[in-house]
Amino acid sequence: MSTSANPVGFLVDGELSPEQRAALDWCAEAGIDARPLAIADVAAGPGPIDAYDVLWWHRTDPIESIAELSDCRESIEAHLRDGGGLLLSLRALEAVTSLGIDPVSPDVSLVEEPTSTTGLLVKAASVGHPAFDGLDGLRVPTRSADGPQPSTRYESVLPERGEVLASTLREHHEAPTEVALVGWQVGDGDVAGLGTALQFEGPATGDPVQNRTRLVDNLLAVLGADGERIAERRPKDAAALSRRRAALAGDHNRPQYHLTPPANWLNDPNGMIQWNGRYHAFYQYNPGGPYHETIHWGHAVSDDLVTWEDRPVALTPSPDGPDRNGCWSGCAIEVDGTPTILYTGGRGDLQLPCLGTAVDDDLSAWAKSSENPVIDAPPEEPPLRSTEHWRAEFRDHSVWQADDGTWHHLIGSGIEDGGGTALLYTSDGDMTDWEYRGPILVGDPERDGAMWECPELLDFGESQLLHVSNYEEVRYYLGTYDADEGSFDLDRSGLLDHGDFYAPQSLRDDDGRWLMWGWVKEDRDASAQWDAGWSGTLSLPRHVDLDADGRLRQRPAPELTALREAHVHGETTTLTDDHRSLPVTGHALEIGAEIRIEDADEFGFVVRESPDNEEETLIRYTRESTVVVDRAGSSLDPRASNAPVSMPVSPVDDSLSLRLFVDGSVLELFANDRHCLTTRIYPTREESDGVSMYAAGGSATLEELDVWELGSAWSEHE
Repeated sequence: MSTSANPVGFLVDGELSPEQRAALDWCAEAGIDARPLAIADVAAGPGPIDAYDVLWWHRTDPIESIAELSDCRESIEAHLRDGGGLLLSLRALEAVTSLGIDPVSPDVSLVEEPTSTTGLLVKAASVGHPAFDGLDGLRVPTRSADGPQPSTRYESVLPERGEVLASTLREHHEAPTEVALVGWQVGDGDVAGLGTALQFEGPATGDPVQNRTRLVDNLLAVLGADGERIAERRPKDAAALSRRRAALAGDHNRPQYHLTPPANWLNDPNGMIQWNGRYHAFYQYNPGGPYHETIHWGHAVSDDLVTWEDRPVALTPSPDGPDRNGCWSGCAIEVDGTPTILYTGGRGDLQLPCLGTAVDDDLSAWAKSSENPVIDAPPEEPPLRSTEHWRAEFRDHSVWQADDGTWHHLIGSGIEDGGGTALLYTSDGDMTDWEYRGPILVGDPERDGAMWECPELLDFGESQLLHVSNYEEVRYYLGTYDADEGSFDLDRSGLLDHGDFYAPQSLRDDDGRWLMWGWVKEDRDASAQWDAGWSGTLSLPRHVDLDADGRLRQRPAPELTALREAHVHGETTTLTDDHRSLPVTGHALEIGAEIRIEDADEFGFVVRESPDNEEETLIRYTRESTVVVDRAGSSLDPRASNAPVSMPVSPVDDSLSLRLFVDGSVLELFANDRHCLTTRIYPTREESDGVSMYAAGGSATLEELDVWELGSAWSEHE
């Protein structure tokens, strides 16, 4: 591959190091005309750069000792504005801030001693990128285990302006958090930063060396080509985000009517709010890839709770702010007519509340308070749970205004050597001035968990509901919140969901309904998530309220019926030791049924069923008053969980009202408007889309049966 008709300017300061000499020798062998270009000459003015379309700075030593570096900035910025390219490799990547390329510097720069082959873990979204032309798959070894490896990379932070193209591959360990290759657009030019898994000095044999040769040649070619771009700018409009979503549309395990990120990572729902009649869903998002680090806030909007539109990232960590290491979970409220968010900012070993206010009616941008963090330290009493990462576990926010105008603010935590807790703060109106009131409730560590994340309190009038997430499950507590005493009097408790539903958040809409979303966790390993290019989805919106007896109800929002397309309807049907296929196939379905088990041992639906039954998922309703999602045959992929998931339901003497939603890898079950179970399945075969039902050990009656094929939540894919 030819890099350019013009030579490459190989930046040097002082004497060439052995690694730099080896890199120049490699250029000669590869037919690349690379000529040394002194940093001091670049600092003197742009003239010396004019002969080069591409500059390459390859360095093994730290850059901090280079006095002329700041003087180079103007010349290199001019080179990039005019369409030139720049490759920064190894320790040269440390220069991105000094050269004005990105305000966020790599946070790791060191010398390693590799014990095995290393290389690039390529993002699924980067497949087809010209930088990887001729390289095979997502795992590309580029360096053998010989000699020290200078490495510079982003780990606990991400570049603000760049796009991650690949992370780090080790022979026996994939490291998605160790960002290895980043691309930037700067003016009409491009910058590539390759911070690790690269070496020219030493033996040059085998696949790693061939891959290294191809990779560096590709990068120089892209950086020197007219019209070719190393990266897409951070998406600023819905069209760019739609292109990312469309690239993943062929994945038959990717949900189509649940709210998912365009690509990469999603976890907790945040800042759920209805504003000017539109529903806004923010969520924990990592633009670096499908893994949990360096959290931003993603954003989607809907007019009807059914069809959603992607919006650009709404909240980004500030390089010098208390949220440098992540903008974590928070809530949205209206304060004096302005949408306002309280979220957890992370920096170092501190997690502290931060405040932001909307700067437009689209809620697309937020002004962070100059007072952040608005609570400058966790409370000293009771002593809070700490970890190796956090001085105190002190995060996630629920805020509401009492009738007297006082703001109440819950923060999740846990008591050292005790149970999880929700800590109360109050304010008379100034959202930056909070008074600590203490825990409103402390859980039993064995039953309720040692740490409570994402506390939220919902007001149902005479009763209130507090729910918390304790790493394993979402527990709820019904009772009475005493605003004057700052305490919660518990009446009853239970589980919101019996599966992979976590960290829910709710909004009170214009009709006074409480609508709740949760994070539907993945249940396959990290390598499978990386290969897919996306991770996580939000649950369907649930209407949450109390029935006439004061018991909790959870039902799919009624607006979701608008998703229904083709309909299969069965009248009253009795099955006796029978198995029947239904005349419907698909990855996006809703099944509604009223089931009386009669004298059968169990009744079941089978979904995502292959024609030969090699893959199938059973939803079993048993005489033990239990609904079980049997995943033993759900997937041929060993990276997916096959453990059963179950929930108790009403006694079998009564009929069971069941609504089952199938959406790619997501199953959501609602039983008798009260019991919920959410889980994941990952069939490997495209034809695993059949549906059937059966009764075993006797008779079962379907008093009602409806099956619908459902449409997409994303209008551009309809």
